[in-house]
Amino acid sequence: MRIHDLAPVPGSTKARKRVGRGHGSGQGKTAGYGHKGQKARSGAKGAAFEGGQMPLARRVPKRGFHNIFRTEYAIINIATLESNFDAGAVIDAEAIVAAGLLKKTLAGVKILGDGSLTKQFTVKASKFSASAKAAIEAAGGTAEVV
Repeated sequence: MRIHDLAPVPGSTKARKRVGRGHGSGQGKTAGYGHKGQKARSGAKGAAFEGGQMPLARRVPKRGFHNIFRTEYAIINIATLESNFDAGAVIDAEAIVAAGLLKKTLAGVKILGDGSLTKQFTVKASKFSASAKAAIEAAGGTAEVV
């Protein structure tokens, strides 16, 4: 097979409609816009325009506060680390993703203290909860903030 042999599956593509190209095309003269009226004019208002009535997006009450500058961390519990890593392992963001425990690390990884820890780990993460740090150190491991 060569590059010039490639073609889309028959019926999967459709020719572009060429409007305003004469009467014989079936889309000449008004080019599918019909006769007169607001929708036939240039500068016609779009789908969200409600004829001067207050638009729905502005009528609905707005509540709360959305912080667009918030830093989001990917979170993982020590119980998950316990069940997925061997004792003495060095656990960082790359190791967690490689193990399939997280898809994305977002702004970093935060370790939370849910569950118990018996294995000794060296954990490198962006943040630790106080209980997670205490549990890691109690098991003989180290918690390093990177």
